[in-house]
Amino acid sequence: MHQLNWLDATEQAYLIKTKQISAAELVSHTIDLIEELNPKLNAVTHKLYEDRLPSTESGPFAGVPFLMKDLDFFANTPYTAGSTYLKNFIAPADSEYSSRIRQQTGLITIGKTNTCEFGLVPTTEPLQYGPTRNPWNPTYTVGGSSGGAAAAVAAGIVPMAHASDGGGSIRIPASCCGVFGLKVSRGRIPKNPDPVGLGVNHVITRTVRDSAGLLDATYGNNPGDPFSVSQPSDSFVTESTKEPRKLKIAVLQTGFNGKKIHPDCEDAVLDAANLCQSLGHDVEEGFPTIHVDQYNRAFQVLWQSSFSQGIHSLTNLTGRAPKQEELEPYTWEVLHCGNSYRATEYLAALSYMQQVTKEVAQFFTNYDLLLTPTLSEPPLRIGELCYKGNIDEYVNRLNEWVPYTPLANTTGCPAMSVPLFWNKDNLPIGVQFMAPLGDEATLFQLAGQLERERPWKDIKPTII
Repeated sequence: MHQLNWLDATEQAYLIKTKQISAAELVSHTIDLIEELNPKLNAVTHKLYEDRLPSTESGPFAGVPFLMKDLDFFANTPYTAGSTYLKNFIAPADSEYSSRIRQQTGLITIGKTNTCEFGLVPTTEPLQYGPTRNPWNPTYTVGGSSGGAAAAVAAGIVPMAHASDGGGSIRIPASCCGVFGLKVSRGRIPKNPDPVGLGVNHVITRTVRDSAGLLDATYGNNPGDPFSVSQPSDSFVTESTKEPRKLKIAVLQTGFNGKKIHPDCEDAVLDAANLCQSLGHDVEEGFPTIHVDQYNRAFQVLWQSSFSQGIHSLTNLTGRAPKQEELEPYTWEVLHCGNSYRATEYLAALSYMQQVTKEVAQFFTNYDLLLTPTLSEPPLRIGELCYKGNIDEYVNRLNEWVPYTPLANTTGCPAMSVPLFWNKDNLPIGVQFMAPLGDEATLFQLAGQLERERPWKDIKPTII
């Protein structure tokens, strides 16, 4: 029974379907794991143990335990977004994504996971709940903002957990925790009103087929969605079993501006490039032309404006705006910045990002994929990214650590962090593959090939 938690969700669902184990037994086992490991990890902030039955018996993952990130509405459960402002708030309804999890997958949600306040930074250390600790070394960050999800999956509590990504928040923690994280294409899964389209919902998993299977169960457009992509020609699970064609992969080993990055991250990219070459793919240096300072500025305008709009919506829903003492200092500053932009500044940033999107689309007429580090440095120590009062300096530091992942959000492209490398300190170092808009199929094909060539599912962290 103890090894059951290291099976992926696909295998767990099969055992339940063939009656080799019951959903109740598996859920009880998972609850025991939360009680045992959560004091060490602080991954789960809200326990929903009373919800022990699947909403549907026909989903592909019927009976498998699941965790939702505390940054999405899950009806009649706490929604705090890691903030004191919402500490007593109960979600009045499901988000579109939560509804699909309930109605189309068969998953049993038994908890919500820790996140930084409103998902604003690439680490998971909210003042409201405290830091989530990395299963590979508890003194290091799990990344963010889906840090609780990544820690729970890496530690074997659940085989997959809900995550969201507006600037790297699936891929960053996947890299830090040595698990698989796919950011899907803009429009692949409908999201509650998001005029910019930076954010997406999906999961963090240990295996490629679980990520593919959950996407098969949840993708699809609704009438009137502002963004959409072409529908896949085959199931994503099937794509993950196919051998990819010979791919032309561009690789970047430095920062966008040619700046040197940490040697461990350079080594991880070189290792991945060599592995891809050994599998028959063409790999060469290449990267779209991007003006880094202008790009970072435009991203901040869109990011901060989107956050302020989100707080405006919550104010209407709760009936009151947050007080300064109810938000962390950096969150308060971001809210102030977002409220201060003029419409012309916002539209100029959006226009520039549309230019970048065209540049990236043109780049992908010559390449199938872009390979970069996921992060420019290995996981940082907990507390290293604490806000010290100067927002410009802080944002610059965030951009230094996370230079690569936001590009997929601003262009809408799919991208994945793949766990192929661990450094001498036994900390995972992910690498990112990015594909043209709508081409998750190629990512799944390559991910499946890499997983078969260098399996990572059973590489287990040390905290457990």
